[in-house]
Amino acid sequence: MSGRITAKRVALVAQELTGPQTRIIEHLAVAKILTGQQLRSLTGSDSVYRRRALQRDLKHLSEVRVLARLGRRVGGVRAGSDGFVYALDVIGQRITDPAPRRQWRKPWTPGVRTLDHALAVSDLYVQVIEADRGQHLDLLWFSTEPRCWRSFTGPGGARLTLKPDAHVVLGVGEREHHAWCEIDRSTESLAWITEKAKVYARYHATGKEQAHEGVFPRCLWIAPDQSRAAGIAEALSRLPAGQWHLHHVTTSTDALQALTNEHQVIEGTTP
Repeated sequence: MSGRITAKRVALVAQELTGPQTRIIEHLAVAKILTGQQLRSLTGSDSVYRRRALQRDLKHLSEVRVLARLGRRVGGVRAGSDGFVYALDVIGQRITDPAPRRQWRKPWTPGVRTLDHALAVSDLYVQVIEADRGQHLDLLWFSTEPRCWRSFTGPGGARLTLKPDAHVVLGVGEREHHAWCEIDRSTESLAWITEKAKVYARYHATGKEQAHEGVFPRCLWIAPDQSRAAGIAEALSRLPAGQWHLHHVTTSTDALQALTNEHQVIEGTTP
């Protein structure tokens, strides 16, 4: 569908959305980028019938510019439709965030490295949704950049921004577990990781998060394998003790377990 996208056109498309289509849009509003395989997991489309229904919905939503199929797919040709990568197109963006005076743009296809990182964040989101569906925990909050970012005033009045990849709050029994997640893909230097860890310490020192939320989430560094995790842990261990305790290192395999560890929450105190 082409032509000018007016408010009336957005409203008409929104009115015609089915329940399953709405859930697809909601997932993409959180995760930003999802593959067909990830969407299949999120929507529970495991049977042949449901998988075909999902494919029809994705095709329709792409045609009416709710979704955009990006120009790169993962897993090669053999991945089939599961390998297509989707993001919210202009109408989808306007449906999920109808704030006035916003500039809406058709999503662009990121480079291989950026896409790999974004889909790793999406993988974590899928894991948490599946655990919530299996009643192993309650997903209370999941946000990605830039919604999970925090702006604050640093030393000397400098304006700084803490930029985690995701902010997750999970309920397990009577406990809440809060974490900022840093998804590592072995592409950044350990020196870069150490410098970013110092930004967490600067933000913690402001007391801003503790005052607003009552807790300061632990920063969970999620590495692709044990070797990389050991390297990150060694780098972070060189931080002062008052900074190191803000962090925890795990692997993508153990990320869900680490997120629900009762030691993941640092009780908020005013520095």
